[in-house]
Amino acid sequence: MPLPDELSFAEGAAVACGTGTAYAALRRMRLAGGDTLAVFGQGPVGLSATLLGAAMGARVIAVETNAERLALAREFGADAAIESSETILDLTKGKGVDLAIDCTGVAEARLAAVRAAKTWGTVCFVGEGGDVTLDVSRDMLRKQLTLIGSWTFSAMGQAECARYIADNGIGLEKIFSHRWKLEQADEAYRSFDTQSTGKGVFVI
Repeated sequence: MPLPDELSFAEGAAVACGTGTAYAALRRMRLAGGDTLAVFGQGPVGLSATLLGAAMGARVIAVETNAERLALAREFGADAAIESSETILDLTKGKGVDLAIDCTGVAEARLAAVRAAKTWGTVCFVGEGGDVTLDVSRDMLRKQLTLIGSWTFSAMGQAECARYIADNGIGLEKIFSHRWKLEQADEAYRSFDTQSTGKGVFVI
């Protein structure tokens, strides 16, 4: 895809990966300004969902167990950054959120996302792998819930995401908490494996 002149190569790399994934999921969820969005997991995809959701006018609640990533979520526009989903009902005056997205692939987080959504809400699973067990009547049918699985995006979606980032002046460079040279690959992958960072990028 042609890279908009306004974006750096690093930003283009983000769009072609986690940020594009988050953008496609939010579009499928039909996020609108004024919605309340809960984002479970604040790794690179979750942080992108937080950043984009806030830019699109949503009230974002970021859920994450890692303190460093919670701090990043606040910097990226989260209205609330919490370690447990148990306070979501308090934050929404007992209603639950309009939209919830799970970016972890962890069963407990997926279930929490489903249960955090309000009646007639929408939940999206983005995180890879794992499983989840739901009480279908309680968790879905009686809440009239919409459940979406969103994996990746088309070339057209990638171009749309890049254009959205450029046109709205979204500072995507801040998604990168670490930058590395290729000869630092061993150190970089050890850092990534801690699952406590933002997105990392190799700058060539």
